[in-house]
Amino acid sequence: SIHTKKYFHSIGTQKTATVSVPDCSEKFHVYALEWNEETITVLVDNKPYFTFKNEHTGNDAWPFDKPFHLLLNIAVGGSWGGQKGVDEKVFPQKMWIDYVRVYQ
Repeated sequence: SIHTKKYFHSIGTQKTATVSVPDCSEKFHVYALEWNEETITVLVDNKPYFTFKNEHTGNDAWPFDKPFHLLLNIAVGGSWGGQKGVDEKVFPQKMWIDYVRVYQ
């Protein structure tokens, strides 16, 4: 999903897509994000499944021409995933990352 002031789930305008990765917990996969001045494309194992295009309508739709940082985490709880509570018995959890590459 891409979240901007113009495109956000709480106002019903979210831009998103889904992809099935049946063996995601059994082996490593390559998750990629290709970001340039015109598009942001998300790929799994080199196959694109979502592209967000720059509409050139301003910062509310495309704030991605400024510096950003990368955050990799296991998100738990909150107002979406935690609406019905969190089963504490599933912890601790691990997220294994083989490598992270950043190209410019």
